[in-house]
Amino acid sequence: ASLADALKSNKTLTKLNLGYNSIHDAGAASLADALKSNKTLTELNLRGSGIHDTGAASLADALKSNKTLTKLNLCYNDIRDTGAASLADALKFNTTLTELNLHGSGIGDNGAASLADALKSNTTLTRLYLSGNYLGTDGLAGLKRMLESNKNLTVDLFLL
Repeated sequence: ASLADALKSNKTLTKLNLGYNSIHDAGAASLADALKSNKTLTELNLRGSGIHDTGAASLADALKSNKTLTKLNLCYNDIRDTGAASLADALKFNTTLTELNLHGSGIGDNGAASLADALKSNTTLTRLYLSGNYLGTDGLAGLKRMLESNKNLTVDLFLL
């Protein structure tokens, strides 16, 4: 909470790497609150930080109003389809995020469908990392259809 409080008044920090710390959902909520007023942070790495769908929803809410964050790394968290749907909803409003890393985050076909739907209209995001998730035929088909209409976006998928 102290770090999040400092981010609210921060005037210089542009990149913050908190990867592999025990942020969890409560910490994600505190950071999300700070992102609503922070005007300098452009990159936030929360890789492997114990964030679930509730924490992803808090961050998604902040993305709706944040105007500076361009890169968000949430890989190796357990956000699943519900968290992906929250992030997808935020992408309908956000106009600054260019890179979203959701590698290995437990996302399945429903989460992929939510993201694909949001990204039909979002022209800001240019890179989406979805490898290491549980995407089946339906999820991949939805992403393929979305990519046909959104030529600005690259989706990184690695399927075993």
